[in-house]
Parts: sequence; structure tokens; C-alpha cells
Amino acid sequence: MKEKKTSVLSNGLIWFGAGVSIAEILTGTYLAPLGFGKGMLAILVGHVIGCVLLFLAGLMGARTKKSSMETAGMSFGNKGNILFAALNVLQLVGWTGIMIYDGARAAEGIWNVLYFIWAIVIGGLIVVWLLIGLSHLGKVNMIAMTLLFGLTIVLSCLIFRGESTGTASVTEDISFGAAVELSVAMPLSWFPLISDYTREAERPFAATLVSAVTYGLVSTWMFVIGMGAAIFAGTGDIAEIMVKAGVGTAGLFIIIFSTVTTTFLDAFSAGVSALSISKKIPSRIFAIGVTVVGTIGAIFLPMDDITDFLYLIGSVFAPMIAVMLADYYILKQDSSDRKVDWISFLCWLVGFGLYRWLLHVDTPFGSTLPDMALTLLLTVVIKKLAGVIRGPVGTKSQIE
Repeated sequence: MKEKKTSVLSNGLIWFGAGVSIAEILTGTYLAPLGFGKGMLAILVGHVIGCVLLFLAGLMGARTKKSSMETAGMSFGNKGNILFAALNVLQLVGWTGIMIYDGARAAEGIWNVLYFIWAIVIGGLIVVWLLIGLSHLGKVNMIAMTLLFGLTIVLSCLIFRGESTGTASVTEDISFGAAVELSVAMPLSWFPLISDYTREAERPFAATLVSAVTYGLVSTWMFVIGMGAAIFAGTGDIAEIMVKAGVGTAGLFIIIFSTVTTTFLDAFSAGVSALSISKKIPSRIFAIGVTVVGTIGAIFLPMDDITDFLYLIGSVFAPMIAVMLADYYILKQDSSDRKVDWISFLCWLVGFGLYRWLLHVDTPFGSTLPDMALTLLLTVVIKKLAGVIRGPVGTKSQIE
């Protein structure tokens, strides 16, 4: 059954829930060695870069009414996008497991119930969210987001009301460029998902803009909470801060429901992406299966350090999006009637290698921005030289 159109408010609530995340708080702790001022600048620079690109990616799906992997087919061909759909499903299974793992570990720290039980509880609630469905989550999300908003303000006050310990709890050094890249990496991880939600928007431009801005503001807030916890509270363990402050029950609510509202998007989009591979399994059933697999992985696999995972996502999807942006916004071409667009794949492969190399080069703006800029330029130049531009994508109204 086709999902109903979603309002601007509904899209905003969805991406508020995506931003309120234990994973984002934990990633923020990695920036603590920079100090608050420099760390804050890195967070802001990274999120501005990431969310501008997130907006451009989401607008493609909103205007064409296509899912994220269907928009990938506009650049890589109607069979070529299968590779990215498969990679996207794999990274979403990974994210589902990581999010449930982080949430369950933090919940265990507040309320001493066996870790695997919390993993099952969180996984079960994600299944409930999936069964409710995207178009019927409006009221549920409104209640959950209002409570999360209030409780995260309380958490912020608890962290920043104390004096700095003078040292960060995360002792491993980090450069400014690497900090920017970690800040870009979180919005980047949503690139292969955002069109799955904006494609159903009643007002494409407004809904996409609200989605990107809401996520950017909330994600920045979560990073600052994590960095502040490491600098001002002397610990990156959010559960420990909540217990010491005597807000265990409220903190437990933040942890569980922020994990559910974020991970729901991962599982839901895994189901949508799977349709680009095969339509034999309904997307909702596939999403539930991803949740089950993620829960099992969270119980049995260690998932403490996600930096390498974030960089892997970046190396795959940053050049993919760069090729798509070049085709849609500059070249205005659509390859979805081809099985495979090999020129697009060549440009992506060069971008992939470039990103991996840039990880070892300390640039002020991280790896994503220079990689995407160079990949986009390469795509435009090669496709113009090859003479493969075949006219606009869809109608004029879709690209203006």
C-alpha cells in the first residue's frame, strides 16, 4: 500500500529524531582534545558542509518522487544502482546494530538490567515503529520528540553547569581536519537515505530544507553534548553523568527512544533500498528482518569504535553523491534508461580511491569536501568530452 504524503512538520520530526542519537554524542567525545572553542568550530564547519550536501541529495528525490537508490539509477543506470543499493543495505544493517549496541550499553549503565535484554527491548520498539508506518507516526513522533527535546535540555544543563576538568576524557589526539571530517561523516551517512523520506513530501523544497536544517541543528547539539561531557564533566559516558545527577529514569527514556527514533530510519530505508535489488520481499518485512539481524549483531559483536565504519561509508557514498549532483544539477542528464553507465562508475571509482588517499592528508576541511569537489569536476569534464549528455532530467519543473 502506497504511503500517504508527508507534511513539512512530519519531515522535521523525522529528522529531529535522526539527530538525537547516542552515536552522535559518542562521536562528539572524540573532538574533546581540540578544546571547546576549536572543537565547536570543527563541528560547525563539518555540519554546514554535510547538511548543504544532504539538502541537495534530498531535493533530487523530493522533486523526482524517487527513493535514494532510484535517484542513484539516474546516474549509474537501472541495473548499475544495484551495487549501491546492496552496499547501502549492508551499511544500514551495520548502523542498526551499532545504534542498538550503543543504546543497550548506555541503558545498562543507568538501570542494571542485563545488556542483551535492553538490546531486545530496543529492537522490539523499532519493530513497533516499523509496523506503525512512516505516514502514521506523526502523533507518536510529536509526543516522543517533545519529551526528548525537554530531556536533552536537562542533559545539556547537567553537563555544562560544572567547571571544566581541564582535561578531556578522550586522550587520543585529533587534528582539526580530522574533527571536521567526523562532523561531516554523520550527515554523510544519511545521504543514501534522505530521498526515501523527501520523495513523499507534500512540499518538496520546504520539506527537504526543514529536514536538512533540523537534522543539522540537532546533530550539532548532540556533538556539543558529547564534547562537553568529555571536557566539562570529565567523562564521555553519558549514562554515568545521568546517574550521578540523579536523573536515571529520564536519562533511560532519552537513551531508549532516541535510539529507536534514529534506528527506525536505518531499518526503514534498508527495506526501501532492497526494492532496488528485488521486489519479491515487501520493504516492511525486509526492514523488520534487518532489525532482527541488527539486534543479534548488537548482542554478539563488539561495536565500540565506529570511526573506521564512518570513513568507509564516506569513501563509498561521497563520490557516489558527487556523480549524482553533477548529473542532476549541472549536466541535467538521466541514465535511468540504460542498464549501466560505465562513465559514472569510472568517476565514482576514482573518487573512492581519492577519498581513501585524502584520509592520510590533513586538510582543513577534511576529506569529503575536496573529494566530492574533485569527483564532481571530473564527472562534468569526462562526460562533456565523451559527448554523453542527452538532455534534461525529466521536465523543466523538476530541476528548477
